[in-house]
Amino acid sequence: MPSTPRVCVIAPEPLLTIEIETDPVRDAPEVHVHPGGQGLWVATMARSLGAEVVVCGAFGGETGEIAAHLARTRELEVRPTRRGGGGALVRDRRHGDDPHHVVMPSVPLDRHALDDLYGTSLVAALEADVCVLTGTQHGVELPQDYLTRLARDVAASGTPVVADLSGGLAAAIDRATLSVLKMSHEEMVDDDLADADSVPALRAAAGRWVADGLDAFVVSRADEPTLLVTADGTAALTTPPVSTVDHRGAGDSMTAGVAVGVGRGLPVVDAVRLGAAAGALNVARHGLGTGSRAEIESFAERVTVDDLG
Repeated sequence: MPSTPRVCVIAPEPLLTIEIETDPVRDAPEVHVHPGGQGLWVATMARSLGAEVVVCGAFGGETGEIAAHLARTRELEVRPTRRGGGGALVRDRRHGDDPHHVVMPSVPLDRHALDDLYGTSLVAALEADVCVLTGTQHGVELPQDYLTRLARDVAASGTPVVADLSGGLAAAIDRATLSVLKMSHEEMVDDDLADADSVPALRAAAGRWVADGLDAFVVSRADEPTLLVTADGTAALTTPPVSTVDHRGAGDSMTAGVAVGVGRGLPVVDAVRLGAAAGALNVARHGLGTGSRAEIESFAERVTVDDLG
């Protein structure tokens, strides 16, 4: 398998992200502009880990064009659908830990935009070593069978599918089409998949999905050990402690690391080790989906794996 895999990221809701902070040296506003949204954060980290990355998403309107341009400056290949999308997020962080948000929702994807995105995504995924499905957060509604069809068609071609989904989008997908599903413990409880956030409850919930055909269920648990549930049992992966600068984006970085590991052909436990390391180091940095490949791969060697049976 390639050491430099090609990763296809499906990003139904890319966002132009603008962050306002205070420059401590000049005591003046400082503005940062980034390609954002779950899919682009996953893609950025996958590129940091040395993968070739193609992003398929809705990049309509002037904000979509800017987000696509910024993504390309991060060495991401962008295959845009120009109908719909174009959302933006402004976060003013000058006044402490409770930043003010302004969200411009993306334009909904009509039937033609959905058809365009599907065709673009399918072709790009078939050319890749692994395909990553990401969801939406700010009002973009996908038909629940949309990602289901895409996962089925991609998996049928032999391309592994990694998904970072929750809610109805996750529930609708045929478990047998996924190589890995990543979900946070909060999402599992909020979606009533698990009746508590304890290890036994999370293991039982993830085990039901594996029994239905899912290859591997990864449960991220903030600063607690990550759980990996497969047909062979459950493992807990623990990273060395890291002081948090910004917790946002850790889950997306984990998904990127897992996907790159799968694309490299690593055993799933080693792919999750890489993902856990990427997520852990991301919280020590300013900037979502950023990191050093050498540092993450070295840190992954320090991730311990405990067999829970």
